[in-house]
Amino acid sequence: MMLSEGDWLALSVSVQLALLTTVILIVICTPLAWWLARRRLPGQALLEAVLALPLVLPPSVLGFYLLIGLGPNGPGGWLANVVEQRSLAFTFTGLVVGSVVYSLPFVLQPLKNAFSAIDSKQLDMAAVTGAGPRDRFLSLVLPQCREGYVSAAILGFAHTLGEFGVVLMIGGSLSGQTRVASVALYEHVDAGDYVSAHRLAAVLLGLSLLLLWGLFRWQRGRSGPGAMP
Repeated sequence: MMLSEGDWLALSVSVQLALLTTVILIVICTPLAWWLARRRLPGQALLEAVLALPLVLPPSVLGFYLLIGLGPNGPGGWLANVVEQRSLAFTFTGLVVGSVVYSLPFVLQPLKNAFSAIDSKQLDMAAVTGAGPRDRFLSLVLPQCREGYVSAAILGFAHTLGEFGVVLMIGGSLSGQTRVASVALYEHVDAGDYVSAHRLAAVLLGLSLLLLWGLFRWQRGRSGPGAMP
């Protein structure tokens, strides 16, 4: 299937954005999900509701607030100074920040569910034998939560790959910088170029299906020797 050079470039930006966002979210969500899974504190339900907001909040609403926050006069100005930019709006860095916020629950929830399933008695027994928190996490928790990490990574990547409202609001359409595949698809439809739109949509559909098929096949393969592929 022949895509234009601009569409390949947009797809490349999307993949780079999805990869970077997924890596950042795994790093951020690992301690956060562990804390949420193992603690019960006042106000925790409200915190979890805030973290899960991207699941139900219209992307345009989230994108609007991110645009304000990442602008030159927004609270994200300090981060712009760190990366030596006047504003993070309409930059690739801004897209990464927005994608991390938007895709966070898709990585956080699988990790939290995996951590919640860990038997506390195993950790207590390991602690009695002298294993420190780091050793317990690396030797007991991570091996048992491998499926949760795979699910979190695939869902985070796939969700970021398909973003539209948030990335359009905070990134616009700068070729090679912020023009992602979903925005390119919208522009094709808006221009009446349905041939290009069909081609790009088919690629995105195929990638999404391949990612989910791989995830479900891997999960079924781990469910037992008699599982169907």
